[in-house]
Amino acid sequence: MSKDFDNFVEELQNQIFEQTREDYGDVAFQRWLKPLYMGTMDNPDGYGRITGSCGDTIQIFLKFKNEKVKKASFQTDGCGSSAVCGSFAAELAAFFKIPAMVCINKFDLNPDEGEAIEAFAKQRNIKVMGRIPFDPAFTRAMVQGKTIVEFDGNSEGCEAVKKIWENLVQRLEL
Repeated sequence: MSKDFDNFVEELQNQIFEQTREDYGDVAFQRWLKPLYMGTMDNPDGYGRITGSCGDTIQIFLKFKNEKVKKASFQTDGCGSSAVCGSFAAELAAFFKIPAMVCINKFDLNPDEGEAIEAFAKQRNIKVMGRIPFDPAFTRAMVQGKTIVEFDGNSEGCEAVKKIWENLVQRLEL
């Protein structure tokens, strides 16, 4: 490689670093360079996976002790923002020792699976905070860039989300 090319690459990398630090702040920049809590977990007690509209996937792994998060980690195939968010989410879950809770989304599409989730939670003394039915209003709200409460505060799905929020407030004594 030529010296000019090497200099170009180094300068470009420095510009990316400077812009990232400016856009996200030093804490997020450092977490981007060295994400904490990154990695999969064997036999987690809790697991979540989401794929965003950009195609990035984040997985969260949780281990519980006495109904609270004992250990948390994440894995992503996504960009730096995904790594930073996954890292902070795992850190917050582990730090605050939040009790394990379950919310069953689209429970009415596969009632047998919903019952299996409830049985799993009951076996482990994990509180089911609520069940959200399939509701096309969620998709329409996302397309509009709104929450379900902003978009259609009276839809069946929104009512379920409000009830889950009330249950969370009561459970966490907020």
